[in-house]
Amino acid sequence: MALHNPELRNFLLSRRARLVPGDVGLPTSGSRRVHGLRREEVAALADVSVDHYIRLERGRGSQVSDTVLDAVARALRLTPAEHRHLYRLARPDALAGTDDPAETPVRSGVRQALQALSAPAYLVGARGTVREWNGPACEVFLDFARIPPERRLIGWIVFTDPRARELYVDWESKAHETTAFLRTEVAQYPHDAELAAHVDELSAASEDFRALWSRHAVLGVAHGTTAIRHPGSGVLELSYETMRLTDDPREVVVVYSAAAGSPSAAALARLCARTGGADTGPGPAGEPRAAGE
Repeated sequence: MALHNPELRNFLLSRRARLVPGDVGLPTSGSRRVHGLRREEVAALADVSVDHYIRLERGRGSQVSDTVLDAVARALRLTPAEHRHLYRLARPDALAGTDDPAETPVRSGVRQALQALSAPAYLVGARGTVREWNGPACEVFLDFARIPPERRLIGWIVFTDPRARELYVDWESKAHETTAFLRTEVAQYPHDAELAAHVDELSAASEDFRALWSRHAVLGVAHGTTAIRHPGSGVLELSYETMRLTDDPREVVVVYSAAAGSPSAAALARLCARTGGADTGPGPAGEPRAAGE
């Protein structure tokens, strides 16, 4: 018998709770004892038996077919990212062995590539760990070298470092994005004990994180925009893109830029010029390096 999966159950509950009958063409009259759609309504919309849907919502995803999963995703109006998330939750055994807790040192070539960029950039690894960065990233964001390595995680910085609320003009959006990233990581790497511990620690430390975590949002894009409040240059309107420079599927490089000819581009250029190519990322052994070392 398949193991009960509370993550799958809670995700489905959250997704049918956000829909009302009118959203899916069902009658809206009459009293309702549940918030959102009933299980029977989801089953009917998906054209599957109520028993099949109940089995899925009880966290027994391995007992239903891919066809049922796809039909339920359509019925619940899941986004492509949420659809993938549903599969990860329903098929956790397929991910067994994908967690690799042993991090390999950052290659010197990756470090050199970051330092060669005249734009803020940093390497994010498993659990949102900031593993490497360049001088412009410290000028625009935070001096990562001054953050203890065990706290050098995007989630911990966003939710527990008071500087983050001042740094991000739309802190709520950044917090939502960070939580969605961690929720997606948990589904993709269900056996990562350090990741689970990180989520537990954030839940204990931040009421805001607990509230966002309960929404079961997942990350769907690898690019976007953000506004940074810089103490000396005002608000910077930036775009970011993610790219892969390593063989580790959990590592991405995030690079920030501003629209050509904009005031933000001019301010960003001045900030980046201050670094003069200074290397402020951790050294080969993970210890901070002084600028220019």
